[in-house]
Amino acid sequence: MKSAVIVFPGSNCDRDMAVALETVSGKKPHMVWHDDTDLPEGLDVIAIPGGFSYGDYLRCGAMASRSKIIPSIFSAAQRGVKILGVCNGFQILTEIGLLPGALMRNERMNFICRDVSLTVQQTSTAFTAGFATDERIKLPVAHHDGNYFADPETLKSLENDGRIAFRYVENVNGSANNIAGLFNDDGNILGMMPHPERAIDKKHGGTDGVRIFESLFSNQFA
Repeated sequence: MKSAVIVFPGSNCDRDMAVALETVSGKKPHMVWHDDTDLPEGLDVIAIPGGFSYGDYLRCGAMASRSKIIPSIFSAAQRGVKILGVCNGFQILTEIGLLPGALMRNERMNFICRDVSLTVQQTSTAFTAGFATDERIKLPVAHHDGNYFADPETLKSLENDGRIAFRYVENVNGSANNIAGLFNDDGNILGMMPHPERAIDKKHGGTDGVRIFESLFSNQFA
């Protein structure tokens, strides 16, 4: 299976993401610069990593949403290519409209950098098939703008349609309904604030993140 990591000015988790993808798939991902207009052919997975694209000016992800590679990401999404957006990647996915809602400043206006406990809400997806429903896992977060917001109608739809991927056990940033990650309608896009790519090696404190990548490359939901 082929994967790619999208790199923006200010991305700082692109290498972590590349290591995670290669560790699980056995193949180096393509590193795609944001100013490119085309993606490699035959991609199965696209990862939009964390960081501070364009220095987080305007809003987190707002300037990145205007990059030349975005139309190709849209086309890939429509073809069913699996897209994982983590932290700043989640922010970018909401800015370009591939996921609903917005990521606002954390409730206490502070930068949070710590491990957090999550519960897995949905397991019948290409990203979460390796988990059990309501399983509690631990992943690191590192963000200042992770407070997920959506209007009541959107939140109701996300709940009713089973599109919540993960919830915070302790709501560290004020996110509506404790949402830490969510899917698009078709289930081929996951945006999440916690960093699974930083939890693939026991030496880094845990391996709960590796199962997201194992699920992606399992072909169970190809």
